[in-house]
Amino acid sequence: MNAESLLVSASVNIGFALLILSLFSILQKQPSNAPIFFARRLSQHRPVPLHRHFTVRRLVPSVAWIRVALSVTEEEILDTCGLDVLIFIRLFKFGMKFFLVCSLVGVLLLVPLNYVAGSGEQPGHSHSMDSFTISNISDGSDWLWVHCLCLYFISCYGLYLLYKEYEDILVKRIHQLHLMRHEPNQFTVLVREIPMCDEHKAHDCSIDHFFSKYHPHSYKSYQILYDGRELDKLLKEAKSLRKKFDKLRHHSVAKNQTRDFPESEALKNDAEMERLKGSLRELSHKIQHIQSKEQLQAKELPVAFVTFKSRWGAALAAQSQQTSNPLLWVTEMAPEPRDVLWKNLANPYKYLPLYKFAVYVAVTLLTIFFAVPVTAVQGIAKFDHLKKWFPPAMAVQLIPGLSSFITGYLPSAILNGFVYIVPFSIIEMAKVAGYMSRSRKDIKACNMVFYFLVGNVFFLSLLSGSLLDQIGEYFSNPKDFPGRLASAATAQADFFMTYILTNGLSGFSLEILQPGLLIWDAMKSHIWDRGKKPRPYLNSLPYYRIIPYVSLCMLIGMVYAVVSPLLLPFLVGYFCLGYVVFINQIQDVYITTYETCGQYWPYIHHYILVAIVIMQITMIGLFGLKSKPAASFSSIPLLIITLFFNEYCKARFLPTFYQFSVKDARDRDEYDEKTDLMEPNLRNAIEAYSPPCLRPMDLEDGESSSLQPLINTT
Repeated sequence: MNAESLLVSASVNIGFALLILSLFSILQKQPSNAPIFFARRLSQHRPVPLHRHFTVRRLVPSVAWIRVALSVTEEEILDTCGLDVLIFIRLFKFGMKFFLVCSLVGVLLLVPLNYVAGSGEQPGHSHSMDSFTISNISDGSDWLWVHCLCLYFISCYGLYLLYKEYEDILVKRIHQLHLMRHEPNQFTVLVREIPMCDEHKAHDCSIDHFFSKYHPHSYKSYQILYDGRELDKLLKEAKSLRKKFDKLRHHSVAKNQTRDFPESEALKNDAEMERLKGSLRELSHKIQHIQSKEQLQAKELPVAFVTFKSRWGAALAAQSQQTSNPLLWVTEMAPEPRDVLWKNLANPYKYLPLYKFAVYVAVTLLTIFFAVPVTAVQGIAKFDHLKKWFPPAMAVQLIPGLSSFITGYLPSAILNGFVYIVPFSIIEMAKVAGYMSRSRKDIKACNMVFYFLVGNVFFLSLLSGSLLDQIGEYFSNPKDFPGRLASAATAQADFFMTYILTNGLSGFSLEILQPGLLIWDAMKSHIWDRGKKPRPYLNSLPYYRIIPYVSLCMLIGMVYAVVSPLLLPFLVGYFCLGYVVFINQIQDVYITTYETCGQYWPYIHHYILVAIVIMQITMIGLFGLKSKPAASFSSIPLLIITLFFNEYCKARFLPTFYQFSVKDARDRDEYDEKTDLMEPNLRNAIEAYSPPCLRPMDLEDGESSSLQPLINTT
């Protein structure tokens, strides 16, 4: 790719982003779009900043939303959205802080050095940007020591930021857990693989006997779980009938008010309503029968939520081995009630490793499958070489500017289009793995998506692009292959610049516009929901989709921080735009569906550390290929320091993110006892984990019907 292609890509992406953001600022002002752009505010009954009366200002683009986003503080995010969302936003702030400093070092020091200390534009190079990269430095040059020092500085600065971030987030996690003392999961333990009671042939009495005997001072009560598939089916059927009944009733009332209701149609309507009432009563009897004690006992699962009298007792029970057989009485702290995936708790615990293995195999096959389009994209990016092997491709040059568009913008756009569906595919696969909570499912999906992107988008793009770039030269000058391989990484720098531009400018712009939802809402409101009051489109923040993409761009930036510093300013713009866009989204659009108190951070920390290690390994190999083995050997201690830093963080910080400190638990108990909050919090914990199939039906517009809820909580 030449400078013209890069310029075309930048122009297309910037123009597209400005168009989309302008369109968003206009559409956001229209009251009819409030369920899309202010879904969170509407769900919380907060005021929406919209003018109900038409004014010309509603049709003029503005940047008011950017000013509002920049005024939001971390304390506001933590109070209104939780620590998980704050960590997500701090990922963007980390990228801004890190790459701003790296950009200053790279642009002010390395770029002039690469151009002046090198041999200028080297003949035979198809990459006009090479004169500003490390490949322009002559083999064995002492100027490579400057690059080695910059590698040390960037690595140490990154590790310093990581340490400070880990330390600060750990403090916030402990404080957040203290503020969330009322949450029932702090008193509750999830117990699996409960053996059958030999005397009564049931699981529930086995639970009571075991915890009464071995945790006599802290055990309070339990909630056994049942196989609720049959009940769920009946409840869904009842809810569907109830909606039909309410619809007919509203229709009948509306027609009677207008006095335009023929007697024959009224009789037919009344008969249908009576039939629906009869069906609902019949379903109610079936549900009550299934809920009887004898029927429920036959549907018991070896899973229960056990509530303890104190957080201290729950922490001790959850983090200790209950019997000599670790596959019986498996305990862990319960997730939030809203976070529980009830259906997955019915999966036998012993089969979960098989389910997870099947998911990993499926993701591996998906990775292999995507190698084909990624390699094809690199074929487009290396268009100059394709012309030699496929002469008809030269016809593209007959149209002015088309070649630059194809080699500059098209490859990154196609790659982003292909990869866009990957997170949705992987999250669907993760559902099969049987994770007990939405948060754990999302975290594991996030991890799999990250490694998919690293393998396919980064490594495969790097290798396939370098292979296409070098294959012709290899056959003509095989002796020069090691030297040419030294510039393989820099050969892909321009491609990754366009990838970051497309993923950032176009991707973030489309994220805030939500075009798919706009089209769906237009179809829905004009076809099958005409005349109905619109409801907000509530969605949770897609951590599993955004975090891996942002982490991948951070990895690309770190690897090229010393190799091709011109890429770094693009990263600063990427993180700034992402920060503003997602501040807007979390304030107005996305709702909080669970709170793990920061359990995403250890994974993000790991992704950034992987990026630093790959950067160091790349530079060690690059120094060797540039005939500077002393610089390679000097960089090895830096790699060792990084690995030791990782081990220290795992020992110092990681356990507190997955275990509950007995000291902190006891301190929270004492605080509640002093403020007389222990009993209300404990009562809340006892009642919180009733299975959905045993709760009253949650029907909308239930007050409009004369029918009572079908079931009661047992």
